[in-house]
Formats: sequence, C-alpha cells, structure tokens
Amino acid sequence: MSLIRRPLRLFAIPALALATVLPAAAAAHADPAQEHSATVRPDAAAAGWLARQLVDGDHFESVFNGTAYPDQGLTIDAVLAFAASRSSDQAAAKATAWLAKPEILGGYLGDGTTEAYAGATAKLLLAVEVRGGDPVSFGGVDLPARLRSLQTASGRFSDRSQWGDYSNAFGQSLAVIALHRTPGGAPATAVDFLANSQCADGGFPLSYGQATCTGDPDATALAAQALAATGRTAKADAGLGWLTAHQNADGGFAAAGAAASNANTTGLATQALLSGGLKGWSSLVKLQQGCAADPAVRGAVAYDASGFNPANGARATGQAVLGLAGTPLATLSAAGARPDAAVPACPATTR
Repeated sequence: MSLIRRPLRLFAIPALALATVLPAAAAAHADPAQEHSATVRPDAAAAGWLARQLVDGDHFESVFNGTAYPDQGLTIDAVLAFAASRSSDQAAAKATAWLAKPEILGGYLGDGTTEAYAGATAKLLLAVEVRGGDPVSFGGVDLPARLRSLQTASGRFSDRSQWGDYSNAFGQSLAVIALHRTPGGAPATAVDFLANSQCADGGFPLSYGQATCTGDPDATALAAQALAATGRTAKADAGLGWLTAHQNADGGFAAAGAAASNANTTGLATQALLSGGLKGWSSLVKLQQGCAADPAVRGAVAYDASGFNPANGARATGQAVLGLAGTPLATLSAAGARPDAAVPACPATTR
C-alpha cells in the first residue's frame, strides 16, 4: 500500500504500524536560531520540545521500509499544538509554509481530480484557519471548495481515489469543525450524518458501515467537539458522558480495545471534556518529562506509563498539548502566540 494512501487516522495514534517518526534526525536539523524562553506551563513546554524536533525547522518525517517520507499529518498536529499552547509561533509559520509547497500539498491532499482525500483536506483546512491564513487560496488550492466537493448525498465526506475510500469519523468531525469556521458554515446534512452515527450508549464509532456500533474514545472526543460547535448540544453532551464513563482510574483514557491510558487518546478526550465545561484530571502531566529527565527530552510527553520512547514521542506530545491547553478546535487560534519555542523552567542545578 502506498504511504500516501495509507488509512488516515487524522490525529495519528502513535502505535502506528507503517510509520516511525525520526526525532533524532529532526533534532539534528532543528533551527538553531530559535529563542528558548523558560516556562512553567506544561502545554508551552511540550510545544517547545515539539518545535525543536522539526526536521530542518519546518516539518516532520516518517520512515517506511527504511525510507524517510514527509509526514504532513504529524506536521499539522504540531501546528495545532503550537496554536493551542500559544507559543512556538515561529516554528508554526515555517511548518505552514512547508505545507503550502505544491509537492507537499499534492502528496497529502491528492491532485483534486482522480485523487482527493476528505480527511486530509479537512485537517489542513482547519490548520490554515487556525493560522489565520487564506483557505481559499492555500498553495493554489481552494480548500473549502475541495472539501465540499467530497461530500456525498448522505452528508458523509468521502475520498475520491483509485485506492478506495478510507474516510472515517475523524475526517467527518474535522470537516464539520473546519467548515463551521467558514462563511458558508457546515452543511446541515454533514452535521446530521455525524449526529446520526452516534451509538445507543452515547459513543461514536471510528468507522462507518459496521454491523455493530462501537464507541471509539478518539472519535467520540472529536465528534463531541464538532456537534457542540454546531449546536447539537444533546448529542455532544451524550458523547462527553460516554467519555467520562470510560475514563481510567489514573485520570487518562485508553484507545479502543486497549486498557492502559495513552497520551494521544487522553489528549483528545481531555480537550473535549474541558471544552464542554467538565472537570476532570488527566494523566498527561504525569507522562510529561520534567526537570529530572535528560535535558534533550524535557517537556516531551511519553505515550504511556512505560516511559518516554523517541519513536512515538512527537506523536504523543503533539496530541497531548491539546489536552494540556484545553482549547476547543472550533475556536482555536494562533493569534497572539509567542514566537519562541519555550523550555521548562528548571533549577540550574537540575540534571
């Protein structure tokens, strides 16, 4: 399967079979000119570490069969994390410019005719909106128009591709959120499709068309945000209730089919709960590398309690920032973000 057309789980979960981030290479190419102020805020410290992992200061890469490929999805995760933390704006600007390059853009979105990917288009549209860019002319592409062209009669946003349709609930929710932020708003049929996909117990499935409706924590967190933003309060509240019922004793959340809490799922779930005005402690801060850690990883967030793993550290940290900050995707903005990539405020004697 082509790496470009691998199934899209839009906020890529770090237990990824086909791609591994290259943080060591990224750190080697990070922009040496970035300023590094000290911070006591967990979200800014995490975002600062993430910024320093960018390859050439503007993107992430993944490796497949021994070859490094540009990872647009993870780069967008970082852009959203920078905005949520209100920091690392210099890195975010460079990453956004990288995403606008024709070869990078086309490889992620498709050519717009025979190949066009709903989830990727929705996620990039949201990132451009968050950055305050021009979504109707991003890298020469009208992102809202492209996304609307992928909506089917049922209201579902689907891929147009020779490789098949890998669209899912992540893309549907992101499309609703992103289009809600446009002057035309989110199509009612698209919102209806998302709302009607809710399982009887309040959760939302990741994949559509399954014989049994099974709630997925990540998909439910995004769906609850999308429905809250578009006025479907009852549906959103039911989703938040489902999340609360599936919270682990350590305050975190596990991916579907797993038992242990992880930073990615916890980040999304916590963001949704905080956005909905609900209280709740997450395990994110417990997973963050503090002043006792190696200086090279301070601020990063480990995927789970097994400890920090460089292979999934960037993916875990990027999504964890969303929960550490708690700002909903529907109102997320990079306006006023500090330019520098902060470091944790640690005593000078701490190693």
